[in-house]
Amino acid sequence: MVIDGIYYALGLAAAAAAVAFLAGPAFAVPLVLLALFCLYFFRDPDRTIPEGPVAVSPADGKVVSIVADPNGQTRLSIFLNIFDVHVNRSPVGGRITAVDYTPGRFLVASREQASTHNEQNSITVESEGGSFVVFKQIAGLIARRIVCWKKQGDAVEKGERIGLIKFGSRVDVFLGPEWTVAVKPGERVAAGSSIVARRKDQ
Repeated sequence: MVIDGIYYALGLAAAAAAVAFLAGPAFAVPLVLLALFCLYFFRDPDRTIPEGPVAVSPADGKVVSIVADPNGQTRLSIFLNIFDVHVNRSPVGGRITAVDYTPGRFLVASREQASTHNEQNSITVESEGGSFVVFKQIAGLIARRIVCWKKQGDAVEKGERIGLIKFGSRVDVFLGPEWTVAVKPGERVAAGSSIVARRKDQ
C-alpha cells in the first residue's frame, strides 16, 4: 500500500464521519466508498522480477501502441486506467543518468498526442548491459500529479519501484535497436513482471 492512499482514505473517512453526524449516515456513504476506492487504487502488490537480459514493463495496463523510427528506436506506450496498479517500476537495472520533468497538457492518456503534449517526467537509465533505456511517466485527463522517488545518479534494480502517477495515466518506454520487442498492441502487461523486450546481443 502506498502511503498516499492511507492519507486520502483517512481524510475521506473523517469527512464521512462529519457528514454522518451532521446530515445522517446515508449522506456519508459516497465518501466511505471513495475512501475504500483510494485504498484499492494505491495498492502496491509484490511482483516476481524475471531474470536475464530482458526489459520489464514499467507499468500495469494495456499496450496501446508500438512505434519504430528510422533510427531503430522503438517507443512502446502503455495506458493505465483507474483500476490498474499505478506504481511504476524501472524496466531495466542500472544507473539513472537523467530525470527531466516537462510541464504540459492533460489530454486523454490513451491518445497518441499524449506522448508529446502532456505533462511528463522522463527517466533515463544506463542499463547494466551498456545501453540507455528511457521511460516517461505521462499524466492524463484525470491524473494530474506525477510522483518520482528517484533522482539522477541513483542506482536502480530491474523492476524496482520508482514512483507513481495518480488516477489514470500513460507510460512510454523508448528502446534502442539492440532490443527486440516482445509484446504486441492490445496486450495487457504487469509492472515488473511482464517482459516487454529482450536484448539481441546477449
